[in-house]
Amino acid sequence: MNTEVLALIVLFQIFDQSLGQNGTRPNIVMVMSDAFDGRLTFDPGSKVVQLPYTNYLRELGTTFLNAYTNSPICCPSRAAMWSGQFVHLTRSWNNYKCLDANATTWMDLLKANGYLTKIMGKLDYTSGSHSVSNRVEAWTRDVQFLLRQEGRPVTQLVGNMSTVRIMRKDWKNTDIATQWIHQRGASSHQPFALYLGLNLPHPYKTESLGPTGGGSTFLTSPYWLKKVSSELITVPKWLPIAAMHPVDFYSTFTKNCSGVFTEEEVKRIRAFYYAMCAEADAMLGQVISALRENGLLNNTVVIFTADHGELAMEHRQFYKMSMFEGSSHVPLLVMGPGLMSGLQVNQLVSLVDLYPTVLDIAGIPAQGILSGHSLLPLLSKASAFSNKQHPDWVLSEYHGCNVNASTYMLRSGRWKYIAYADGLSVPPQLFDVTLDKEELHNVIFKFPDVWTHLDKLLRSIVDYPKVSTAVHLYNKKAFGAWRHSLGRNYSQVIANLRWHVDWQKNVLANKRAIDKWLYGSV
Repeated sequence: MNTEVLALIVLFQIFDQSLGQNGTRPNIVMVMSDAFDGRLTFDPGSKVVQLPYTNYLRELGTTFLNAYTNSPICCPSRAAMWSGQFVHLTRSWNNYKCLDANATTWMDLLKANGYLTKIMGKLDYTSGSHSVSNRVEAWTRDVQFLLRQEGRPVTQLVGNMSTVRIMRKDWKNTDIATQWIHQRGASSHQPFALYLGLNLPHPYKTESLGPTGGGSTFLTSPYWLKKVSSELITVPKWLPIAAMHPVDFYSTFTKNCSGVFTEEEVKRIRAFYYAMCAEADAMLGQVISALRENGLLNNTVVIFTADHGELAMEHRQFYKMSMFEGSSHVPLLVMGPGLMSGLQVNQLVSLVDLYPTVLDIAGIPAQGILSGHSLLPLLSKASAFSNKQHPDWVLSEYHGCNVNASTYMLRSGRWKYIAYADGLSVPPQLFDVTLDKEELHNVIFKFPDVWTHLDKLLRSIVDYPKVSTAVHLYNKKAFGAWRHSLGRNYSQVIANLRWHVDWQKNVLANKRAIDKWLYGSV
């Protein structure tokens, strides 16, 4: 552990740990990264890359070992976190369709209740964002064609051992956040709440693919690569393509991962991804250091989390959009006055829990119907917070691109149950994540009683066949409106989206497939 982090730990431990000094409400700082695999925040995953500030939060705060996204893609996941409601309740179906701009967030409630608030960096929870390709791919996922939508995952090394600031936009936002702490947070006589959203360690846009290309480049410098223990990088096992679940195969193909990858390629992608995580960790560290330098650390609750994870070539995929652990498991670490130190919590939790948790920390009653539950009873040293029961399950759902069926994941105990569409047309999956950590053995037919129980539980939480139908109808309506808006330009525009290489191979058949899906006939 480096000297600066050790000094921070000693300094924090000498402070009184009551929830807010002298009865005052604590400051709240949340750093949310993008695409950060939560398994890197505890052993054995934490050993593969040096993350000193994440480790600092782990030693002096609480680490949730089973924290999940409520939707493994940027906008719907963040919509759940900001609203405290499941995706099907806010109808956040894809990166284009999320919350209204005037939706009430927990930050709004903090501001209305006397907090000085500041939001900066990546937000991405309201409707209308992301590329045309991204939304069209989501709308047309039910069309009977198979087109590669992403660039093949690649790596790119830049700079030298002195090149530290790679993701300049994130560093700029981190600088602004720390300046705000120095200038406003330190001088304010009211509690403050600061949110910093990072884009790292999301893959970078692949420039060689042109203006419509997505993010398939894992990019870093030798400085950050040195933080990775290459000897600990594992090469994930893959099922043969013929043995893959049909939805997983669709994802693999549309993510351009169905070709041949050497073991060295896979290890390199994973190494670069871990290095990108190390850079994100340094940004978290800059925020923590600013709090310490201004004497605010002892009266501030610090939360670190992410919108989703990154598969990094597990299950023959990169990116997210999957219920496998690499994609759905997120980091969640919380440190602050009056909260437990060095605690690791096994309780299943998810991002919707952050809304009521933040309000609970601030002493503000939650409003409306929330999907989440406050985590403060699991965090606080005070026994007064220990009277509420958290559910023993978490729900995640996905309705966007690169997956050709609405997907619903229920984690409960040792089991991960994944249901699709109407529950009949696409076979479900069941994994024992305790015995099968790589999630390679679907045991749905081996444990029919578990299947029946978990499906019943899932349907008690969400009427998933009904939701799937609503998404299907939305996709058709949204695509039809978009197509109509283009008029005569439609054929040219749709041919030049991210799938343009495969589209051009069979233009007529692809157009007919869309017409059949949209209108019911060719």
